[in-house]
Amino acid sequence: MLLLIRHGRTAANVDGVLAGRLPGVTLDDVGRETASRLSQRLENVTVAHVVSSPLERTVETAQLVFADRVPVTLDNRLVECDYGDWQGRLLSELALEDMWKVVQQRPDEMIFPNGEAMSDMAKRAASAMREWDAKLTEEHGSNVVWAAISHGDVIKAICADALGLPLAKFQKILVDPASVSVIHYGEHGSSVAKLNDTGDGWIAALNKAIDEPTLGGQSGKEQE
Repeated sequence: MLLLIRHGRTAANVDGVLAGRLPGVTLDDVGRETASRLSQRLENVTVAHVVSSPLERTVETAQLVFADRVPVTLDNRLVECDYGDWQGRLLSELALEDMWKVVQQRPDEMIFPNGEAMSDMAKRAASAMREWDAKLTEEHGSNVVWAAISHGDVIKAICADALGLPLAKFQKILVDPASVSVIHYGEHGSSVAKLNDTGDGWIAALNKAIDEPTLGGQSGKEQE
């Protein structure tokens, strides 16, 4: 059983900046607080292993959620999508680009200028999760629980794969900072037991408008 965790909130999330793989993007106060709350929610769950994107915000989330009680392995296949020339720009500006409609309506066709194809990102991430699950199941048995910490678009792609959704539809999935999605990979296929769980946070957000899907998942501004 995979606990798929998005990193906690960052200043880039709040400011509407497409952080991508920029260095120095770390959790803000809200991000650290929600990661710590998630740690408390998971304290009675026996997690065999944690796999994380190597970026600072995901590593920091891994440390806050699991401390030193679970071994952590960094896997480059879980790194954020390479947004190329779009990296570091405001989402409000990118929404004016002609290619923005491709991102939102036909993401399976999107190749970022001087960056990565979304389809390649989805393939590397989904295959990594299936490989890790097979490895950890062999080592610990079929009831093993393990965790992976990554980024909004990457998690959406992994969830779409587990649900059998084409990548063209993955923008229909919302993934908030510090959220947990639960995936089971079995011999008869994969299933999603939980999606975008934020504890009590989803209740507080019920009366707030949901943003249009954007790059990198949801901003997490409602966590304030």
